[in-house]
Amino acid sequence: MNIRNLFKLSVAAVAITSLSAFSLSAVQAQTPAAPAAAPVAKPKVEMQWLGQAGFRITSPGGKLIVIDPWIKGGPKAPANYKADLASIGKIELLLVTHAHVDHLGDAPELAKINNTKLYGPADMVTPLILLGVLPAELGHRFNKTGAVKPLPGIKVTAVQAEHSSLLVLPNPTTNKPEPHPAGEAMGYIIELENGFKIWHMGDTGLFGDMKFIAEHYKPDLVLIPIGGNFTMAPEDAAFALKTWIKPKVVIPMHYNSNPLTPGTLAEFTAAMKGSTIKIVPMTEGQTVSF
Repeated sequence: MNIRNLFKLSVAAVAITSLSAFSLSAVQAQTPAAPAAAPVAKPKVEMQWLGQAGFRITSPGGKLIVIDPWIKGGPKAPANYKADLASIGKIELLLVTHAHVDHLGDAPELAKINNTKLYGPADMVTPLILLGVLPAELGHRFNKTGAVKPLPGIKVTAVQAEHSSLLVLPNPTTNKPEPHPAGEAMGYIIELENGFKIWHMGDTGLFGDMKFIAEHYKPDLVLIPIGGNFTMAPEDAAFALKTWIKPKVVIPMHYNSNPLTPGTLAEFTAAMKGSTIKIVPMTEGQTVSF
């Protein structure tokens, strides 16, 4: 092959290579970049206020938890639940903080409807069983600092509450109400599948170990009574939150449904002035997500 032909072949090869590179660049320029992957939504914690100290909680894993369900007798409980307790849904964890009627409420009936255990203070569950209110297989007794794991990924620890507990039931012969000792009131640290921790304080007055409980268990959300008379008033609840507990979020409860719990949301909000703690005020029947 002479030099002239070799030169022609070299020029043609360069042209083909340049055309290929240009074509590839053009395709790359015209092809839109792949969209960024959408952030995966984290499972939510849903909280519905049933009135007083009652809550219906849906965990990130879809488990239904109910605590202190005063429904039929609760003046502010959702009407649809009053009409049909089963409409609350399939309860997988049922918790009661103490035996007073506005907390024990409809829990024994809900335990039987759902064939699920009622978890509560040992000396409250025992008389419920012995007096025939609750089948023995549907009661679980535990006490302060005791922890249970009733569902996969869910842990409940009983903690102190400064309050009383009394079970009042009708005498089967006279039908007159009779008092029965029912142990001590408790609060609960409820840890859900994603590590989110809820401190349901139950009915309680001020006590110094609120600081210890907050530091040890580190709750993300605190459900705190503000009604006064039987529990902390708004000013005491605000003192506990700002001085000892210091959570990220708080939901006030145990007010607005009983003339003997006169504390108001407005008083609580005023007492929390200057704090960075997020207050989530709720109305009975409302659902919020975290």
